[in-house]
Formats: sequence, C-alpha cells, structure tokens
Amino acid sequence: QLRLMESGGDSVQPGGSLKLSCVVSETTGRDYHMAWYRQRPGNGCELVLGFDSAGTLYTGDSVKGRATISQDNAKNTVLLQMNSLKSEDTAVYYCAADSGVIAACYYNMMYWGKGTEVIISS
Repeated sequence: QLRLMESGGDSVQPGGSLKLSCVVSETTGRDYHMAWYRQRPGNGCELVLGFDSAGTLYTGDSVKGRATISQDNAKNTVLLQMNSLKSEDTAVYYCAADSGVIAACYYNMMYWGKGTEVIISS
C-alpha cells in the first residue's frame, strides 16, 4: 500500500508562487506514474501535471506554462512548482500514483493523498 501526503498549500496573492510537496511512503523509482490533480470549488477534477514511468510529461491545459513537476528520489518526494498564480487556481490539490496510467482524475488512480488547499486571493 502506497501512502501519499501533500503539503505546501497556502493562501497567496495573485501573481505569487507556491511549491507543493508530495511525500511518498516508499521509493517509487520507475514503478509508478505520478501526477498532481486539483479540484476547484464547484468544478470537476483536473489534471495539473504528471509523468509516467518512462518520463513522459502530461500537462493539463489550465496551468500550461505556469507550473513544473519534479521528483526528488532521495526524499521520495514529488514537487509541483506553480507560478503566476491566478484566482482560478484556487483548489484542493491532490497527488496521486498509479502503476499503469495517468488517469483523468486522482480518484481513478491507484493511490492518492488527502490533498492540500491552495487559495489565491488579494
């Protein structure tokens, strides 16, 4: 059983930046596809960024050009750096892992965390 824990959510002003962290309970190496998703108030789930075990990047339209995803294997951590934040980026952000796919939403992946809340407001 893989466990994921997100952190780094905060309330920031528009135009600001945030780095979200996802600590994974074991070394994922090349075994898992990893992704960040978000759920905005009153909206459906969206893929933010993800990568599969081959290193192929998957990018959601909503943050294209404003976010990067990276993996620190030594710390079993997947990071999401978001810049030029907008009010519409307000959401709960979830980290998820799967051995086979990058699904449409975190709850379609094998494992996901409890989420971390990001609020963009002036």
